[in-house]
Amino acid sequence: MADFPAMKAKRLLAVLTREPLGYRVIRQRGSHRILAVEGRGRIIFAFHDRQTVPPRVVRQLLVQEAGLDVEEALDLL
Repeated sequence: MADFPAMKAKRLLAVLTREPLGYRVIRQRGSHRILAVEGRGRIIFAFHDRQTVPPRVVRQLLVQEAGLDVEEALDLL
């Protein structure tokens, strides 16, 4: 299994919003941001930048939620 890095929420949000994924924040309530893009499912992202997002959550967001393969996800990081 490939190693995903732990990262700050701000960096992970940047990965999700830049191309080729292109997610946009469509709604926010408190620290929870809902991201969406045409052709992919919505992602609910808890934005707490002072905390580090663990590797398994980074993997879950990119592979399961965004629908990327492991290799594609690692290339984006």
